[in-house]
Amino acid sequence: MNSIPSVNLKDFTSHNPEIKQKFVDAIGKAYEEIGFVALKGHFLDDTLVDNLYKEVKNFFDLPTETKQKYEIPGIGGQRGYVSFGKESAKGKKEGDLKEFWHFGQYVENDNELKVEYPDNVIVEELPEFNKIGKEAYQMLEKTAKYVLRALALYLGLEETYFDNYIHNGNSILRPIHYPPITEEPKEAVRAAAHGDINLITLLMGAQGKGLQVQNHHGEWIDAIAESDELMINVGDMLSRHTNNKLKSTIHRVTNPPKELWGTSRYSIPFFMHPVSSMDLNVLEECIDENNPKAFDDITAGEFLTERLIELGLIKK
Repeated sequence: MNSIPSVNLKDFTSHNPEIKQKFVDAIGKAYEEIGFVALKGHFLDDTLVDNLYKEVKNFFDLPTETKQKYEIPGIGGQRGYVSFGKESAKGKKEGDLKEFWHFGQYVENDNELKVEYPDNVIVEELPEFNKIGKEAYQMLEKTAKYVLRALALYLGLEETYFDNYIHNGNSILRPIHYPPITEEPKEAVRAAAHGDINLITLLMGAQGKGLQVQNHHGEWIDAIAESDELMINVGDMLSRHTNNKLKSTIHRVTNPPKELWGTSRYSIPFFMHPVSSMDLNVLEECIDENNPKAFDDITAGEFLTERLIELGLIKK
C-alpha cells in the first residue's frame, strides 16, 4: 500500500447497517495493511480547531523562562510543559527537535484514578488555553471511542468492548511545536522513527509534508491529510492486544528542506490510552495455528512504564 486510505466516521454513525459495515471493513483492512487512515466526519468543528491552534501558538510564543515554570519535575512529563530536545525515540541518543505540552484526563467519579493521574497544569498567562484544551481533548476522546467501536466489530468483539477501558483512561493531548531550524542538525530530526505506545493516536496537523509512514516493504511514504481530516494510527498497545493483526506502523517527522528551515511546524496528537489496569493479553480472537500468541501477558500500566523508561522520560 503506497497511500493512506481515507474514511468518513459519519458512515459508521449512520443508521444504515450496510454503510456502517463498509466503514468497519475499510478501517480494519487499512489497519491490517498500513496501520494509518485519514478520517473525516470527526467531532471537532472548525472553530474549535482554529481556537486550539491559536492558543497553542500563544503558549509556545511565551518567553522560555515563562514556559519553564510549567515544567513539573518528578512526573515523567505527563502533564504541563516538556522543553526542547528532552524526548528521544526508542534507541536514539539525540533528542527530537521539538517542545510540547500535555493535557491529561479529566477524571469523572473515580477518586482512585484522580490520585493516580497528575493534575492538569493551569497556564496563568493565557485564560483560554486550558478551557480550549479541555474541549478539544473531550471531542478527540469521543472520536476515538467510535473508531475503537468499529475496530471491536472488525475483530469479532462486542461493539462496546473498549468503552469501559477508555472511560477515564490515561489519554494525553500533546500540542507540539517544532521550532525553526537555525543550524545544520547533526543527527536529530523533528521526530525520529518510532511507533506509538498507546491504543490509537489521532493526529491534528498532518496537512503538508513532514509526516512519513513506513509501509510493510520498508518504504517511507508521505502521510498528508486534507484540512478536514485527522490522521489516525494504531499504537503498540492495540497491536500487542490483537497479536499484530492490527499494525502499529513506524512513522517519523522529517526535517523540512533548507529553504523552509525558518518556519515552525505545529501538530497536535491525541494519544488514546486505556486505564492502567486493562489487560493487554493477546485476544483469543486473534490467535490461530498460523498466528500463535506472540506476546506475554501484561497490563497497560506496566507496558506504559516500560516504554517511558526506554524513552528517557522516567528513570528506573
